[in-house]
Amino acid sequence: MADEKSVQKKAENKPAASGNKFVNFFKNLPANIARPFRDMWHELKKVTWPSRKDLINYTLIVLAFIVFMGVVIGLLDLGSSELVRLLINI
Repeated sequence: MADEKSVQKKAENKPAASGNKFVNFFKNLPANIARPFRDMWHELKKVTWPSRKDLINYTLIVLAFIVFMGVVIGLLDLGSSELVRLLINI
């Protein structure tokens, strides 16, 4: 009697046939595609967004940094160009 129960439990725990997996894949496809977007939406609801004043302040800081780095890179480029020009003429 115990052997019959263990055989029945093993039969119930067997994985589904490969045809069943194929059908389940397409059956669950819309939910599997939507899940990441739903999770992303829930995470975006938790975000603390900056105020308008903070956003403008951060934007100006980033723009000032970009201009500063552009000047630094431009000066380095100009200096290296002049150095190469001097070395070629020697």
